[in-house]
Amino acid sequence: MKLVTQRNNPFITALLLSFLGIVFPVHLQSQTAKPEQSPTASELQRHYQEGEKIAYKMTGVNQGRQRTIRYEARAEGLVKKAPSSAFFEEFAWPELRLNGQPFLLSPDSLAFREPLCLTSGYTLTVPDLSKVQPILIGPITDLLAFYADTQLAMGQKGLARAGDHVYVKNGVPSSWADGTYIVLGQDSIDFDITLQSIDQKTNIATMIVRHVPPAQTQIKFPADWMQNSVSDTANNWVEVEKRQDGKFAAQVGKETFEANIKIALATGRVISATMDNPVVVMERDCNDAALSDCGEPARFSIRRQITLEAQP
Repeated sequence: MKLVTQRNNPFITALLLSFLGIVFPVHLQSQTAKPEQSPTASELQRHYQEGEKIAYKMTGVNQGRQRTIRYEARAEGLVKKAPSSAFFEEFAWPELRLNGQPFLLSPDSLAFREPLCLTSGYTLTVPDLSKVQPILIGPITDLLAFYADTQLAMGQKGLARAGDHVYVKNGVPSSWADGTYIVLGQDSIDFDITLQSIDQKTNIATMIVRHVPPAQTQIKFPADWMQNSVSDTANNWVEVEKRQDGKFAAQVGKETFEANIKIALATGRVISATMDNPVVVMERDCNDAALSDCGEPARFSIRRQITLEAQP
């Protein structure tokens, strides 16, 4: 996965593809919250009310190899009911600040709507981002990532008491290659989920969702040198970009991801969340597509840190 670029956001798209395909148990009985008592964590689910308004402030810091990008964005949502009678949240993105300055959003970006849902029977997908400005793709897909992690955590029956932990094996490589610029882009991850705490005074449950390298990566690396571990685990991330001069930038490394999510017990609504997404990378410039004629390796790290806070 890769930091936000001016072309697209394969970094987070691949992350989403890697766990949106997991099959969740289906239960669509969410209606309205029961005010007389809060559910236990094992019963945690999103209780929707049609017409409910939701707003979040999202801040992000994308630390790349050569520059750091900071953004602040506001997402405003409304709970709607689909023809199937299932509830979902539809978000607009009316405000964005880039590196501390207001960013003028285009009419297409302002008209964009992002459907999301925490009900486990609802299939989350990457929306059509072809008309939104590239700088807005990061916030849109980051919010989707938070919802996907929360939906995954809610679907685990083994999380009832503080300290409960489940491990969800996945490992199947996900691709974000576009065939033109990115000729190879894959990652391989499992999920390590912990119910960190249940605060009955505030009626908030805290979930930790970690994306971790599997014991054995399922990525098939195109060159032998890519199999040498860059960090302390087997490599679980690879990207090969074809440059305009015909050469190739080949990167391999270790990616992890940790989301800390606070959920209202009574409603199942996300109250706040943080995301930490580092990648340890080794890069070589290569003269051929087989990545056999390459220069000396360069090592560096990239990191994304995101916060999400519910707003009035």
